[in-house]
Amino acid sequence: MRIDILTLFPEAVQPMMDASILGRAAKKGLIEINCIQIRDFTDNKQQQVDDYPYGGGWGCVMMAQPLKSCLDWAIEQAGPRKRRVIYMSPQGARFDQGHARRLVSEYDHLVLVCGHYEGVDERFIEKCCDEELSVGDFVLTGGEIPAMAIADSVCRMVPGVLSDPACYMGESHWDGLLEYPQYTRPETWEGLTVPEVLRQGKHREIEAWRREQQLIRTQTRRPDMFAAYVPQSPEERRVIDRLTGREKLTYDCRPAAEEDMPALLAIGAAGSAYLKEQGVAQWQDGFPNEEVFAQDIAAGGCWLFTHDGEPAGCVSLYMTPEPDYAAIDGAWKTPDGAPCAVVHRLAALPAYRGRGLADEMLQLCEDLALGRGRGSVRVDTHPDNRPMRALLERRGYGYCGVIELTDGAEADPRRVCYEKVLL
Repeated sequence: MRIDILTLFPEAVQPMMDASILGRAAKKGLIEINCIQIRDFTDNKQQQVDDYPYGGGWGCVMMAQPLKSCLDWAIEQAGPRKRRVIYMSPQGARFDQGHARRLVSEYDHLVLVCGHYEGVDERFIEKCCDEELSVGDFVLTGGEIPAMAIADSVCRMVPGVLSDPACYMGESHWDGLLEYPQYTRPETWEGLTVPEVLRQGKHREIEAWRREQQLIRTQTRRPDMFAAYVPQSPEERRVIDRLTGREKLTYDCRPAAEEDMPALLAIGAAGSAYLKEQGVAQWQDGFPNEEVFAQDIAAGGCWLFTHDGEPAGCVSLYMTPEPDYAAIDGAWKTPDGAPCAVVHRLAALPAYRGRGLADEMLQLCEDLALGRGRGSVRVDTHPDNRPMRALLERRGYGYCGVIELTDGAEADPRRVCYEKVLL
């Protein structure tokens, strides 16, 4: 993994990147982190990198030319790689562990652009940057601190940087939960004793206790994460049901009709609001709308799920190939032209999330696909939609690659693809 940080203050950033675990990993050749001075790429003697903004206003704006020249040089030095250029911006998507996992798994060269002053010329962002990321809903004097945070979180997952993957796989945010409490010697300190289960040496009981503590801590300290978490086993489901007092419900389903349009739009709007809360740039541009649901109904592929006669969720299933899937950056699990079913627009109302509905909707899709001679089910979702990705992986769907939607319905067209082989 190579990370180039474009900054006006390399002397402040480089020592931090060369220290401790990252520094040792760099000496071993596992990672490479370079801090590049943007001023070295100006086209004037004064090394000017900023100027007054058009239209007036406070402060100055960083010019596009030095940034572009600096970026070009970094790309030339790195050579052909799977690259992502990221601008550190309070307007970007909120960076989290899911972003870190995506970056370390999909790219081997990251260019982190650190703005300053009142920001950078918008034309540089539009022309040269692949995405914008933020480390929180606050504003800093520059992008250096966010760049260091992102570099650190990504590099620690590069194989060999830490002694064992378990060093980070059990930590907070790795799988959507906070970490369990940790203890060390002495056994009793100021009247507080280490929990008995940790002192008995029974590893299976310790593992179960730690997982339950993760769920309890997440529910108490980060209810937003807890609400989005998809249980990974029946045992976790039982713990969550006990913590929330919510039992699994039973549902009915039927093909949706035109008179169900208000319910479908309400379910779609709830899904849009939920994704927005999670910082996922999906379904944020008036999608799915009435026209889309009408097409699903006309095709006979839209299914409405109800509980006690009330709408709960919906899913659309097509038995025809999805055109955008032909240009996947990766490979499907079944050959081109093999008959498959495609899942779209799986969503639930808030009262029914985490209560077995998503599993039932996917099970229906799989049963229908088999019944109509389809050997697999394919589905795509936004890279940041962690609950959906976790649900698919738990149900045996394998990651296949990345596509870009071409219908122009959403501002961010990137999607990750999964497939489950049924036959």
